[in-house]
Amino acid sequence: MTAPVTLEELLARDAIRDVMAKYNHSGDSLRAEDFAACFTEDGILESASEGGFRYASRAEILAWQTSWRDRPRTAETPRGAKFVRHNLTTSRIELTGPDRAKARTYWVVMTDVGPDHCGVYTDTFRKVDGEWLIAHRKVKTEWWAHNSHFRPK
Repeated sequence: MTAPVTLEELLARDAIRDVMAKYNHSGDSLRAEDFAACFTEDGILESASEGGFRYASRAEILAWQTSWRDRPRTAETPRGAKFVRHNLTTSRIELTGPDRAKARTYWVVMTDVGPDHCGVYTDTFRKVDGEWLIAHRKVKTEWWAHNSHFRPK
């Protein structure tokens, strides 16, 4: 039999879900500063997909998001989606200590083409100065639509 969930555990899980939502809302609306603020100062954001990316600090994550937001539309970087909405689905959060947690969350991205791509986030979280933040996020894209705006070329 498992021990009953405490109020502290419920509050931690809710705060972690909130930072997950902030990450997606900020990314979808190209609010680079809010997006980067979801990470610890030494936070890592990386892709598990072939030819992916790895950013190893909040400053690197901010620079990447800023360059994505500010790059002009060209044939090489069309950013043709009229809208982008990351939707979180099934999520399993495990508290591993009073200021540590890990999570695995499925996601799907909708654009004007419909379901565009989907995958899983594998995360570690750390509580810093009373705030839960992403310490490490590995993004694995598992499927792209044939007409995806984000499919690798």
